[in-house]
Amino acid sequence: MSEDIAISVENVSKIYKLYNKPSDRLKEVLGSKRITVREHFALSDVSFQVGRGETVGIIGTNGSGKSTILKIITGVLNPTGGNVAIEGRISALLELGAGFNMEYTGVENVYLNGTMMGFSNEEIDAKLDDILSFADIGDFVNQPVKTYSSGMFVRLAFAVAINIEPEILIVDEALSVGDVFFQSKCYHKFEEFKRMGKTILFVSHDLSSISKYCDRVILLDKGHKRAEGAPKQIVDMYKKLLVNQLHEDDDPESIASGELDADKADRSAGAGDGQSAAGTDRTLWKDSLVLNPQIVEYGEKQAEIYDFAIKDENGAVTNTIEKGSKCQFCMKVRANRDVANPIFAFTIKNLQGTEITGTNSYFEDHEIGDLKAGEEKEITFTQEMNLQGNEYLLSFGCTGYIQGEFHVYHRLYDVCNLTVVSYKNTVGFYDMNSEVEIV
Repeated sequence: MSEDIAISVENVSKIYKLYNKPSDRLKEVLGSKRITVREHFALSDVSFQVGRGETVGIIGTNGSGKSTILKIITGVLNPTGGNVAIEGRISALLELGAGFNMEYTGVENVYLNGTMMGFSNEEIDAKLDDILSFADIGDFVNQPVKTYSSGMFVRLAFAVAINIEPEILIVDEALSVGDVFFQSKCYHKFEEFKRMGKTILFVSHDLSSISKYCDRVILLDKGHKRAEGAPKQIVDMYKKLLVNQLHEDDDPESIASGELDADKADRSAGAGDGQSAAGTDRTLWKDSLVLNPQIVEYGEKQAEIYDFAIKDENGAVTNTIEKGSKCQFCMKVRANRDVANPIFAFTIKNLQGTEITGTNSYFEDHEIGDLKAGEEKEITFTQEMNLQGNEYLLSFGCTGYIQGEFHVYHRLYDVCNLTVVSYKNTVGFYDMNSEVEIV
């Protein structure tokens, strides 16, 4: 293996045997041939390399094999086939606290884990103050970890792993432990590792972190390596994969640039006239979104929202929007009865339920006019996305006034998630897009 390569994964596969019932395992050991065993490929012929000093991200849907490949690289699992070569000492943030003895104190577990990673007591002595300062759990370091809260437990485990100063850092969804202040400290340490030129392999569902920190990204899909390349290109592929709109002949360059042929564009965004490309079958935008299975809806249904979408700057229907780009929030409404001057609205909330922003056609001084029974309208709100990178919930509404009284015709709460991918987050909910001048 080249000296410039820190991690080499060659044709790695991992197969698990699936049995109809637990007793079949024993029967197989005893040599029985009268059992049914199915093979599940958690990984299938996966190959990639990570260069020294490179930060590489791995993304994919649940069950794509992300955690499995990390466990094989760190030696927690053995591959069924293929080879893995590592050059350098690894610290892995996988299952935080794995290997801790619940009867030992925090300090004793620091030495236990350090020894398991291959460090001498003298080396751990030199790092002990940094580890305990980073964990910041006070006198509890001298108490058995079985008395710790879950937050204290993961803080200590993270502090041990992150302060050992490995040559290679393996991270699996571990940067969001503890409170917001501890998370900030974790990200600063992560950035420090990157500045020091450490090799980092990083798995996360946080697309903003993937985009910000990674030099290159690998996309896994059902155990196969689907693609690898620049973060923006692979994140765009992942956005399509999430809504089952990624096709076998799609490549990162064409997706990132929006260079899709007309047929693919129709499939991705849904036909604008409410029909499929063939012009016969009804195609709904919302079928291309990841929807909330427990949508809350109510209203008198004088008018009804029957379809909705989030569209990116290329016009593709998606749950994921890049911060700073143009996007659209769209809905289709059908009048079940005659209605006068309906008002159309959308609202964005954070995951805690706080309304962050929203608007409606009345606020925007856009009068719709009267709708006749059976008439349909397509409403589009177009704007620049300046929300911070995070997860949000989207709601739609249609209301109006009947003889001077306010009526809710139809409201759909928390219909789907909105993921904002950011390369630069500032303070609060919004980026004020400030310009800095220093003289």
